[in-house]
Amino acid sequence: MSLSVLDIAIIFAYIVGILGIGFYISKRASKDMQSYFLGGNTMKWYYLGLSNASGMFDVSGTMWTVMILFVYGLKSAWIPWLWPVWNQVFVFVFLAIWMRRSKVMTGAQWITFRFGDGKGAKLSHIIIVAFAVISVLGFIAYFFEGIGKLCVIILPWDMSFYMGDWLVSSARSYALIVCAITTLYTVKGGMYSVVATEILQFIIMTISCFVIGYVAYTSVSADQINAAIPPGWKDLTFGWNLNLDWSGTPFPAVNQKLATDGFDLFGLLFMMMLFKGIFASIAGPVPSYDMQRVLSARTPSEAAKMSFTTIWVMYIPRYLMVAGFAVLALVYLVPELNSMGANMDFEKILPLAINKFVPDGFRGLLLAGLLAAFMGTFSAFVNSAPAYIVNDIYRKYINDKASDKKYVRLSIISSIVLVMIGIVFGFNAGSLNKLTLWITSALYGGYVAANLLKWVWWRFTGFGYFYGMLFGLIASTIKLFVFPEIVDIYVFPLILLFSLIGCLVGTYMSPLPNREAVKNYYRETRPWGFWGPIKREVMAEDPTFVPNKDLGRDASNILVGIVWQMAQVLIPIYFMIRENYYTAAWVAVLIVTSVFLKRNWWDKLKEADEEPAPLVEEKELVKAG
Repeated sequence: MSLSVLDIAIIFAYIVGILGIGFYISKRASKDMQSYFLGGNTMKWYYLGLSNASGMFDVSGTMWTVMILFVYGLKSAWIPWLWPVWNQVFVFVFLAIWMRRSKVMTGAQWITFRFGDGKGAKLSHIIIVAFAVISVLGFIAYFFEGIGKLCVIILPWDMSFYMGDWLVSSARSYALIVCAITTLYTVKGGMYSVVATEILQFIIMTISCFVIGYVAYTSVSADQINAAIPPGWKDLTFGWNLNLDWSGTPFPAVNQKLATDGFDLFGLLFMMMLFKGIFASIAGPVPSYDMQRVLSARTPSEAAKMSFTTIWVMYIPRYLMVAGFAVLALVYLVPELNSMGANMDFEKILPLAINKFVPDGFRGLLLAGLLAAFMGTFSAFVNSAPAYIVNDIYRKYINDKASDKKYVRLSIISSIVLVMIGIVFGFNAGSLNKLTLWITSALYGGYVAANLLKWVWWRFTGFGYFYGMLFGLIASTIKLFVFPEIVDIYVFPLILLFSLIGCLVGTYMSPLPNREAVKNYYRETRPWGFWGPIKREVMAEDPTFVPNKDLGRDASNILVGIVWQMAQVLIPIYFMIRENYYTAAWVAVLIVTSVFLKRNWWDKLKEADEEPAPLVEEKELVKAG
């Protein structure tokens, strides 16, 4: 790609700017661990929400989303349920409130809050640290793969070189440079740097989204789109089979892609995604940047508002860009994609479209925006993982009397080491699609059972959590290396069952060893679920305690919230393909669901910050004093 002087100047100005922000606020961030990892719990919810949205607006994920929209059409709106994308709805409705009430720094530290400090709790603490580190390494490899593919097409310089007899490609070289720059400003400024740069990045990305939407909308007509797509491409609904045939279109090779993905039984896929999604969503966010934003919020209600903001500021702009790139590719990239033959690389649709359609000046802004998308997500992971190593391993088990400066210094070293290991994995990674499916379906399958039960079942113990996570990790690893040809989502129930067996075996190995810790957790967090004996004991000790009776309200808010989020996915797509009646209908759905959530969720949030009354014994001590 040939870049104008203006394009290059915009890109370099952006890089210098974010590095400057990181170094400028580094002194404030390095004061102590709370400041470095959580921003001292002083940042406002809308800043954290914009930061979280930026962290989720990653390049690799955007490339993958463009690819599935191109291949599957409107049915692609369902495929991100593999994660599931609507887990964020569960977070803002109730999980963010429950998590923030713990007042801890990491997900692993939360385990001690939930299970106490016995042997089972310590094993659980260690296994969640291991899971956090493994998942972060997987995501670093995923981002490394994506940014390399993007940069090698959109940037004009040949960066390949030989290391001995080994040729390092331009894609790898670019990925190394961008990862190094991102790591530098992240480790220098900690959470303050991540949030400040991500707000800037989000603004750039949002402008870029509307630029691409404008270019695509004014460059492509409805007739041109209809001529390029197969029958059923515009249908959101589906039957048991996918029923898409690209044979009579300009892209017959897409049929091979459909066969490779293994999604032909789309009805079965949908049922599996729904089954997995409900369990995975109640389990809560994995211990990474999303949970870190929740724990960084000032209050439980602000943690919920932060998670809500993440959805409404991101989805419409992002899908406007995704739909824009997809229709441009359908209409104008026929020669480029067909020249790849049977090995058509659909992950190159996004960079090819940028190369061909975006004008000078805007191209530099867009490239800065895509770099921002990558850097925002990458920096969020780089900042979140070291907290587990330093706070949950070194500080807890090795040296709890070190200075704050030493802890921060060790955090910086941990970040660098993790990035280096993740990059090594990235050098050996396959396609983005394979990485995405393994991370979302197999690895997280081992996470679900234990992390669902920890919220809702009083009898669940630290040993149950440990063995549930361990069995799940073993099952997902076996799937990765022994049965790589099986589509990951279809083995999710087996991984879940294997993990559930581990949970039950571990739980019933011994009586509940930490009753007081469980009572304290229940009293502080106030979850709904199966808490009968614990609830009765807490209410006997404190007659003023009011148990959570909001399950029905939370369930209705979740159902409405999923439709609300889906509307924000579909409106930009229908708008871009000129389906105006559907666009108007989903705009109406968005308005109705927004009003419902305002009345049934937002207006009730003030209740989330109410602290439980002191225990009877505490009241008597106060009077005696």
